[in-house]
Amino acid sequence: MGLLSFLRKIYDLDTLDTRFTISSTTPYKTVIEARDDPVASKERAAKWNSKAPASRWTTPEFYLYYLILLWVIPYMFWVAYDSSRPTEPKYRRYENLLSEGWIPGRKIDASDAQYRTFRSNIPYMAALLIFHPLLRRLYNSIVYPIKAAGQSARPTPEEADQRLNQRASFDFGFALIYLVALHGVSALKILIILYANYQVATTLPRKSVPAATWIFNVGTLFANELCKGYKFGDIATLIAGAPVQNSILDSGSALVSWGRWLDGYGGLMGRWEILFNITVLRLISFNLDYYWSLDRRSYSPVEKKQVDPSSLSERDRVSIPAQSKDFSFRNYVAYAIYAPLYLTGPIITFNDYISQLRYKSSTIEFSRTLRYGVRFLFTLLAMEVILHYCYVQAISKANPGWSEYTAAQLSVLSYFNLHLIWLKLLLPWRLFRLWALVDGVDPPENMIRCVSDNWSTLAFWRSWHRSFYRWSLRYIYVPLGGSSFKSPREAARSILTYVLVFTFVGLWHDIQMRLLIWGWLVVFFMLPEMAAGFLFPKRKWEGHPTTYRMLCCVGAVANIFMMMSANLVGFAVGVEGLERIIAEIFKDFSGLMFLSGACIAFFVGTQVMFEIRESEMRRGINLKC
Repeated sequence: MGLLSFLRKIYDLDTLDTRFTISSTTPYKTVIEARDDPVASKERAAKWNSKAPASRWTTPEFYLYYLILLWVIPYMFWVAYDSSRPTEPKYRRYENLLSEGWIPGRKIDASDAQYRTFRSNIPYMAALLIFHPLLRRLYNSIVYPIKAAGQSARPTPEEADQRLNQRASFDFGFALIYLVALHGVSALKILIILYANYQVATTLPRKSVPAATWIFNVGTLFANELCKGYKFGDIATLIAGAPVQNSILDSGSALVSWGRWLDGYGGLMGRWEILFNITVLRLISFNLDYYWSLDRRSYSPVEKKQVDPSSLSERDRVSIPAQSKDFSFRNYVAYAIYAPLYLTGPIITFNDYISQLRYKSSTIEFSRTLRYGVRFLFTLLAMEVILHYCYVQAISKANPGWSEYTAAQLSVLSYFNLHLIWLKLLLPWRLFRLWALVDGVDPPENMIRCVSDNWSTLAFWRSWHRSFYRWSLRYIYVPLGGSSFKSPREAARSILTYVLVFTFVGLWHDIQMRLLIWGWLVVFFMLPEMAAGFLFPKRKWEGHPTTYRMLCCVGAVANIFMMMSANLVGFAVGVEGLERIIAEIFKDFSGLMFLSGACIAFFVGTQVMFEIRESEMRRGINLKC
């Protein structure tokens, strides 16, 4: 029972992120203190049980669903495996994209450059995950020991300031070393951008800061892309006045030769501009958090709200501004280049970062971090096994003739492609979040649910890259006025807000037309769900809950198809690839039959998703996604 209990806890929402099991306004220290109080636990469960309908897991309806799923899920894996067998005639077209695997008799599909880079660097990242926290301990004990009588349950403001200075000074020094190791001489370019952004926040007139921040940082995204990382050789060529394309003239210039020599020292990741997009979000966060803090210089929000600064809720950590002295250049660089979160995130706001440096978050517990690490290893193993048996990515990269595949194969390959995209993003996010947890900082979890456990377009974006979603809410969506559909005018303004948000999201991912189309498709596909919510409000169906559930499920099936289409366009096959896949599915009767079967499978799966959320409600958890 000990092993089973441990495995259950590994996949508990509390292990994934405590933000999912408690209100954002509740300090986690309160949860810890009430953990051993059985009376409080029973009262909480009774309160939520009264709101949720009775469980349907053991009803005849769900036993039918189980039978369908027991056939559908193995069938999908079989179709993907069957399409990837070496005996398939089409196998020769993409065999060169496969690599030697560690499972006997199987090659691995490591054709995706992003995952291949992550996979090859896992040993080094694992070593860094261990080395970095150990180095911090050594630094804390030798270089910057805190002079205090002892570790108090509630640190004094002086002790908290000492802890912040201790951690920030280490983060700053390590950030400089980390930048040079990763990007070599290009670290200077990054520091120049950081310094320019810091000047935008701290030297411009206050009313100009928001607009200047957005212009500077969006401009930086475009400049990084257009100038390809500002190669020193190109800069020297421009200064020398010789055309970049003229290699004969270039080679004769000492300045150009020196510039190209510098470009040869690009560190472990020479193309720093590709990874800088995530840093841009932190630069905007610092500037706007600083801008908003200026409104509260005349009073202390902590004293006004009468809260314990060592036990702030997650919302308070984000919303209560840091002290004026905390907006220093050292703290800014330490935050923007915080090593565990620098490359991929998750994203944490400046206020939250400073708060966690000053007071260690109560959510940092060894047992939870250990379970989170085991969960990451299980996810990595699942990805590796799938890539050994389903060569979905290699097939799509080998310019396949989609007409040679059946409707079932096309649909399943597209479906698995989306799952592998989800997994290849999930793994780096979880590894780097694990590093931050080991280091004593608790950033938000980026993925709440499996990509197959999403039926709502609106809820999907709350659970996919969640830290970016929360960042977008705080710095774009709310300042633009949020959304309201009480009148046609407000609805039009709200739709425009969504368009602006997802235009930025598309540009932030990469400056490509297909990603802009993806962002606009997401907004377009949100509209039917918004309209359905307005036309069929839940309160009007309280007397017919089963009918309403079935009606919602039909709409959810349509949503799933739309979300799959948008993500295939944005991250997999593009517009033309999606058009070819749809044409092949609809070209004959067998394709239509398979599509009907897929609708039934999605209908059943959505009913299970509904019940999962009802089960969470019975436990007092409402994720709204």
